Order: sequence, then C-alpha cells, then structure tokens
Amino acid sequence: MQLLVINGPNLNFLGIREKQVYGTQDYDDLLHMIAEKAKETETKIEVFQSNHEGAIIDRIQDAYFDGTQGIVINPGAYTHYSYAIHDALQSVTMPKVEIHISDITSREEFRKVSVTAPACDQQIYGKGLPGYLEAIDQVIALIRERE
Repeated sequence: MQLLVINGPNLNFLGIREKQVYGTQDYDDLLHMIAEKAKETETKIEVFQSNHEGAIIDRIQDAYFDGTQGIVINPGAYTHYSYAIHDALQSVTMPKVEIHISDITSREEFRKVSVTAPACDQQIYGKGLPGYLEAIDQVIALIRERE
C-alpha cells in the first residue's frame, strides 16, 4: 500500500512556532512517528511538505499518476481559503483524510471553516501529532473498504 502525507505551510516549524498550540515536538519527531507507523502497518508512506500552494497542488496531481492509494493532508492555513487545493483534492479519487494538530473548531473564527474538508472523506483535529497516526489508520481502512 502506498500513502502520501502532505503538510502545508509552517508545519516544518513544529516545535518552534506557537508551542502552546502545536506542542514542543518538532517536525523530525513527526517524521519519525510516521516512519514507525509505516513499519507497523507495512505501508509505504511518503511525506511531502511545502510552504507553496502550487507545489502542494502539483503533488496532489502527481499522486493520481504515481500509484498513491491514499492521502493524509494537513493544508495548514490553506485549509481556510484555498479553493485551488480543494479542487485538486476533489479531482483525485483515492481516499483522503484531512488532519489538524490543534482543535480548529475552538480557535479563531477564520480557522473554524475548512474549505478543503469537503473534498476529503474525513477530518481529524485536536489530537496533536498522534492525530496523524489516526488519519493514516483511517486512510488504510478506507482503502480496504474500496478493495
């Protein structure tokens, strides 16, 4: 099974930015957690991070052709206004789960709306970095349901 985890802007600054919101674990800690999950589930998981909207869209589109079977995406702030990422996600048919480290429903008003979630099968938020592991499990389950 081949999965793709996409992280949007500023996720590479985990452990540096707003520790009271995102915690003290850094991006390398997240990568390690995902690598361990890949071993546990015997799944190939590629992690892609970009601060650029177009690069994220390009990677989603590439996933259509490269054998990717499921996507976990944390679009970062693009969650709240990128209809372009929404459209890219909507264009690909594999299972998709949106993930957020913080509880976006209890933060600033603009963060409570996700324009990308409707293009995904599920949304997970407010569970910290372990939420990524839950999202991976959900994508795997969705892939198996479709087989």
